[in-house]
Amino acid sequence: MTFGIIRERKNPPDRRVVFSPEKLVEAQKQFPEARFKVESSDIRVFSDSEYREQGFEVTTDMSDCDVLLGVKEVPMDALIPNKQYFFFSHTIKKQPYNRDLLRAVLNKNIVLYDHETITDYKGYRLIGFGRYAGIVGAYNGFRAWGLRYKSWDLPKAGTLANQAELMAQLHKLDVPNIKILLTGSGKVAKGAMEMLDAMNIKKVSVDEYLNKSFNEPVYCNADVLDYNKRIDHQELDNKDFFVHPEAYVSDFMRFAKVADFYIAGHFYGDGAPYLYTRDDVKSPDFNIKVVADISCDIDGPVATTIRPSTIADPIYGYDPQTESETDFTNENAIAVMAVDNLPCELPQDASEGFGEQFLEHVLPAFFNNDKDGILQRAKVTENGMLTPRFTYLQDYVDGKE
Repeated sequence: MTFGIIRERKNPPDRRVVFSPEKLVEAQKQFPEARFKVESSDIRVFSDSEYREQGFEVTTDMSDCDVLLGVKEVPMDALIPNKQYFFFSHTIKKQPYNRDLLRAVLNKNIVLYDHETITDYKGYRLIGFGRYAGIVGAYNGFRAWGLRYKSWDLPKAGTLANQAELMAQLHKLDVPNIKILLTGSGKVAKGAMEMLDAMNIKKVSVDEYLNKSFNEPVYCNADVLDYNKRIDHQELDNKDFFVHPEAYVSDFMRFAKVADFYIAGHFYGDGAPYLYTRDDVKSPDFNIKVVADISCDIDGPVATTIRPSTIADPIYGYDPQTESETDFTNENAIAVMAVDNLPCELPQDASEGFGEQFLEHVLPAFFNNDKDGILQRAKVTENGMLTPRFTYLQDYVDGKE
């Protein structure tokens, strides 16, 4: 079986890759019966020569590969018919802008495995870039704070080589006595927490955060039942919230009254209450000055996020009274960092981590008869049709929704 590491073709350019040269060497040793080819790329964080030095063929012709491994969406005209592909298709939530891509996948008889659909038997995602989104998002949040208050001027994350260099920059900061709120419990939040802990910022409990004052910067990691409450005042568990989100209302304002800097690293599910609304932000009790919205759901649960920002221009201001964008340095503005492709700013670390997960969880399935069902669960299309698990996308494909 031949695996091809394809070059990224989406704009703006993405320098990430599924396998670094070193990780591909590990894959070859673990599966000597596999063949690996690398498509030539002048934007990839690892050069063609680095792959050649490890003994891999670098070519512009991937037509003899059985399985093609990429990161972002493959342009429709670059899809090779009758192949198996792995990439983030951004179609499984019925994203309108990629409807034609899924149609092309079906028309070209491609077997599509979406990285987002690679899960264990309980449905937990096995691979992704979430940790790196959290790492860069936290860094960018502190950069936004410094620019908002003219207290420091951190270099852009994309100009630094790796996480260690990001941490070295953060260690230089004299962070004031602010309260930092981090929401979430998954890989994104844990990545952000790595950065906060590396800065030696004290972590405090929800009760301490809400009720005590400190003479040093502190942070609190709030989970869904900390900032949501049941309408009937029952105190149940996280599972109840995920099954019955309609039974809950937001209790976020108790945090917004005391927080200065908010890092949004949560997952937002359909039907869940918004964390805070535009009306909430107008309240004199709303104290948050800087928002690093890693989750980046537009016009959604974090009301100050009215559009995604970009790596080139990562910060904008939100005017609570006009509910519109403004200069983030304006006195009454809330500074918002809402870059929706943060791992692109840490391409080397992100690629190395991603390849480690892919080698552990996915590649073995091609050689053990998919004994754990990894491939079967992840397969979105086959034989020109949606697989049973993804037939809910048929109306989306047909243009009916």
